[in-house]
Order: sequence, then structure tokens, then C-alpha cells
Amino acid sequence: MKLRFLGGAREIGRSSVAVDDGRLLLDYGLEAETPTRYPVGRHRPEAVVLSHGHLDHVGAVPRLMDSLPDVHASATTHELTRLLADDTLKIKKCGRWPFNHEDVLRLSQTACVHGMEEFTAAGYTVELHRAGHIPGSASIVVDDGDTRLLYTGDVNTRDTRLVERAEEPPSADAVVVESTYLGHEHPPRKQVEEGFARSVRETLYEGGDVVVPVFAIGRTQEILMVLYEHDVPCYVDGMGRRVTRLFRQHPDDLRNPDALKRAWNHAQEVNPGERDRVLGQGKAVVTTSGMMTGGPVGYYARRIHSHPTNKLCLTGYQVAGTPGREAYERKRAEIDGDMLPFSAQVELHDFSAHADDSGLKQYVERAVEAGAEQVYTVHGDEHECHEFAGWIERELGVEARAPEVGEEVEVG
Repeated sequence: MKLRFLGGAREIGRSSVAVDDGRLLLDYGLEAETPTRYPVGRHRPEAVVLSHGHLDHVGAVPRLMDSLPDVHASATTHELTRLLADDTLKIKKCGRWPFNHEDVLRLSQTACVHGMEEFTAAGYTVELHRAGHIPGSASIVVDDGDTRLLYTGDVNTRDTRLVERAEEPPSADAVVVESTYLGHEHPPRKQVEEGFARSVRETLYEGGDVVVPVFAIGRTQEILMVLYEHDVPCYVDGMGRRVTRLFRQHPDDLRNPDALKRAWNHAQEVNPGERDRVLGQGKAVVTTSGMMTGGPVGYYARRIHSHPTNKLCLTGYQVAGTPGREAYERKRAEIDGDMLPFSAQVELHDFSAHADDSGLKQYVERAVEAGAEQVYTVHGDEHECHEFAGWIERELGVEARAPEVGEEVEVG
């Protein structure tokens, strides 16, 4: 079996791996920079298998629709892929876009929906295994009869309120594993939740406004559940409303569907025409986007930035250069073309849905115990990927490499 790394190698974004001659692809994401970056090369695969519905793993799938490949994924991941494609077209303001509404419609025609089960794609036997990242997320095993490959996608080895942790790694000859949080340990989840809820409650009690930027997929729902459990009143705005309704239609992908229902009923939805009446009501505002790169959060940030009683509670990783990162590190950020100085308090709470350093190392150690003899580290910066590969070779005694984008390797 040959693999070619089309993106997401020594970088985070545009994740994609081509198997053999590219007739099978694992993920096909994009990196939403300017200009947008896609997996390298042009491909006409017979089939694509998707690990989960985040933009960096599925955002470019509509580009492949001219060859009408079978698109294999869980039902939740399929629906998220379509939702993200619709949203991408909606927010595109100028320039040539490499797919259109017809391509997005073809996604429905090529959908092959699976549970966590075995199926055939482009002549390979494929298995999905729960990855613990977001609802519907899966690690992927590809078997050509001689070699078994485990592609982890994004994996989380701890339970969250929303989903159960990843399954134990299945047997495989080779593993392609993420490296996102190598060198970083997440604090205990209960500690994070309690600190976040306490911070929000204190600011609301003092008469300030709290804005909580969240990712629509996964983070919106978890934050609503945390606020409900700590009896903190809140509004919810942005794309996360639509995603929450989607998740509730797939209760088998949730750790506790009833808990999400209670949290959803606890929150008050905000429609665009109501935003000017939301602040000053003693409720936190949970809204997209998580890194403040778009969505309603810009409106709320402009309203709260100038007063030190107010608070901005970031809830996830902030890419360098994004408004969220700038607000946290420099206390200023460019929002809708204006540079806003933040007198409001800015906090970062670690609600990551990725495995941390010890989780990643333990996961790979168990994969090696299950038979893996080759490991390829991806989905991290150059330092993280190289460091992880070095640790695997030193500590576990198997071949490990940090491939670069475009590189082809032989596995098995």
C-alpha cells in the first residue's frame, strides 16, 4: 500500500491522504486562509472516506464531485459536510471559487452513510471506529488484503459532556496519527468547566456582559451544556444553532442526548434582528465563530470591547493571526475592518476536543501493542510532527516519520 500526503503534513489544515494511485482518498479538507489552500494535485477518486465534519478535513470535498466518487462517512459527518459547503459558498465574497451549488448538490447523490461498521470503498475493506472528537467522528481503518492502515483523524482520549472518548486503537500495520497537542497537557475537564462557569457568573453578577466565542460544531453544544449544569443563563447565536438541531437528530452519536436537550431548552436563541436587545440582560452570549474570524461574534465584540467590566471568554485553540489570538495576546483585534482595543477582560479556557501529549503518546503506544510497525505523524506544526516521530522511534522502537506535503511512502 502506498500513501501520498496531500495536505495536513507538518501543518494543520487541508488534511488529506491518497491511498495507492489516489482512487481512494481519506479526508479532503481546506485551510481557510487568504488565499484558501487545498490538498495538492488534482484527483478523480472512486471513493472518499471522511473522518469527521470539520472544515480542515471535509471543506474541499465538493471539488471532487466532477468524478462523482462515493463519499463514505457517518450520517452526521455527511450532513456537516453539506452544511459547511453551503456556508462556504454563502460567505464567499469575491474571486473564483473551485466549486459551486451544483457540486454541493452532488454530495447528496454520492452519499454512502455508515455507522461504526465495516464496508467496501474503491475495492478496499474499510472500518470506522469512534474517535471521540465531535459527534459522528471516526478513525478509519483501510485494509487491502495485505496491509491494514489506521488513519486516526482528530482523536480525543477523554470523555466530554458531548461525546464519549475514542475507542482503543484497532489492529493495524501502519498508523497515520495527529500531533496537534504534542507537548501540551490539558487540565482536568472538571476544573476547566468550573473555572469557566465561575468566571462567567462573576462577571454577570457584577453587571458586565460576557461574550463566549465558540466553534459551531461541537464547542457550541458543549458550552451550552456546561452553562446549564452550572445554572448560568445564556443566549445562543450563530451557526451553532443549526448544528445543534442537526446533532439532536442523531442521538446515537451523543454521549447524553437528554443532557443536550435540557441545555438547548435552557438557552435562548437569538435571531439577527434581536441582537441589539441581548446585551445588558444578565445572560452570557454564546456565539460563533470560535476564533472571531466571522459570524455574529464581531457584532458583540464591538459592543463590549471598551468596558473593563465586560469579558470575552475564548473556549478553544486560537490560530496565530486570528482576531481571537490577537485579542488574547495583544488586547486588540481587527474586527470587520476596524482595530478594536480591548479594555474588556479576555480569557482563554481549554475546552479542547483533541488528545493532549499524554493522550497521544498512550494512544500510539497501544496501537503499537496492537501490531503497528510504522507510524506517520501529521496534523501539527513541523516541530510537533518531528518531535512526536522522534519520541515514537526512541520510546516504542518502531519506524516513525513526519512526512511533508506531497510526499509518497510505502506502508506494510
